[in-house]
Amino acid sequence: MEERVRIEIEDGVADVRLARPDKLNALDPAMFAGIIAAIARLEGEAGIRAVVLSGEGRGFCAGLDMASMAAGGSGIDLARRSHGLANDFQQVAWGWRALPVPVIAAVHGVAFGGGLQIASGADVRIAAPGTRLSVMEMKWGIVPDMAGYALWRGNVRDDVLRELAYTAREFDAEEAVALGFVTRIAEEPHAEAMALARAIAGRNPHAIRAAKRLANLEAGAADILLAESREQAALLRTPNQIEAVMANMQKRPPAFSD
Repeated sequence: MEERVRIEIEDGVADVRLARPDKLNALDPAMFAGIIAAIARLEGEAGIRAVVLSGEGRGFCAGLDMASMAAGGSGIDLARRSHGLANDFQQVAWGWRALPVPVIAAVHGVAFGGGLQIASGADVRIAAPGTRLSVMEMKWGIVPDMAGYALWRGNVRDDVLRELAYTAREFDAEEAVALGFVTRIAEEPHAEAMALARAIAGRNPHAIRAAKRLANLEAGAADILLAESREQAALLRTPNQIEAVMANMQKRPPAFSD
């Protein structure tokens, strides 16, 4: 199988790139398999502290490769929960949210349909000016089903999401920031994402993972307050937490262990 996803790891940062540039990284069965395999590898990779997700070539991801899907090439059972809460379609987006470390998506060119949902799985999305985005599924007579609704909740206002899902209209990166699909804009989104990932990798990795668990928690106030207390109690007076304090007091870079 042709390689669809490339991963380079350095200093705790995984640089993950969708690698089908001749097709704007469109999602065919091999791309689905490649993304799922990449997420599984990162889940089991020791020492990973942050992930940058981007696409090679002229765009992040143009969404489904409709020709391969129309030919019945997906082979995915939509009802089967193959990855915890998610099926295989959903795992390529939800899997980034479920990773224990922060994921930053660097988006450029286009992020249509499934591509937008994959980017939405990241904790932070940095887009190049003029990037084109769309909740595009209605164009093909279908609905977003790659975890988009679960990922957009809390970021995108309900009536805005309904309009975009019903119409499939395109919007640019500048509007996407205002609507909540994109965190911020940068001329060089990949470089900006890598800088952010390195900054995260320099923090207490156990505290970073705890912060992501809290951010991912979907519960009432009482459960969230209790979870905060439990996470904090587990961090206090641990070697990495003490190292964070000492490094700040001594004005030196910290040396954390994973």
